[in-house]
Amino acid sequence: MLREEYSDDRNFSEQSKFNTMQRYSKLLSLVFVSMLFCCKTAPQKDDEWIPLFNGKDLNDWIVKIHHYETGDNFDSTFRVEDGIIKVRYDHYGDFNDRFGHLFYKTPFSSYHLKLEYQFTGSLQPGAPDYTILNSGVMFHAQDPATILKEQDWPISVEMQFLASLGDGSPRPTGNMCSPGTDIVYQGKKYDGHCLNSTSKTFDADEWVAAELIVLKDSLITHIINGDTVLQYSNPSIGGGVASRYDPAQFVEGKPLTSGYIGLQSEGQPIQFRNIYLKEIK
Repeated sequence: MLREEYSDDRNFSEQSKFNTMQRYSKLLSLVFVSMLFCCKTAPQKDDEWIPLFNGKDLNDWIVKIHHYETGDNFDSTFRVEDGIIKVRYDHYGDFNDRFGHLFYKTPFSSYHLKLEYQFTGSLQPGAPDYTILNSGVMFHAQDPATILKEQDWPISVEMQFLASLGDGSPRPTGNMCSPGTDIVYQGKKYDGHCLNSTSKTFDADEWVAAELIVLKDSLITHIINGDTVLQYSNPSIGGGVASRYDPAQFVEGKPLTSGYIGLQSEGQPIQFRNIYLKEIK
């Protein structure tokens, strides 16, 4: 009788341990699933913004200036001073169509770009009149290594920056220009080279916050000082303006799903700061 009671107690103890382990296993499973769910639904954090400019130098950037080989930063056209990227023409003399671009080293496809810009100084002698208080940021641009020495503009799309000429006339910023590319606007191919945004006009000495949201070759959004000012879609290779490029780079009708980002130099001193990018998965 005593042996039977001991046997029953042992069976009960083992069953209790088994039940406890089952409950513990289920609890761990629930915790694991909850953790997975939290990870999948957690909102994006500010630390996902990538600083493209380190505030110290141009080590992550590639220069291409018309009439010069890729990598030749003639006369330090692009320079870093006081934590700002500055575009200057100290010893240019005549501008001589030295249109330039400063490209970030890595291409991107879907992303949200933000930066601030400010015009300063006077138009360099010899620069075309249309470039006064005019600059921009190029995107979906061809690899700077493929831009020929005498190619004037990269095949790309531009978010154009303008400032007031002081004559009281409206001059919106955050426009679209298309060197060697086409876009679709309001459901049809846009026939012009530049397309004005709905932004207000800013004075030349103002720091302006510009944002660009690019979804591959789908929707593209321009934002100025927090306001959406232009939207269009379907960028592709085509159109005119860009010239003397390698024919192998110009595949007409090819959708532009990715490319390089470049800050522009076309005769008007300008400066850039706080350049950040967040990739969109």
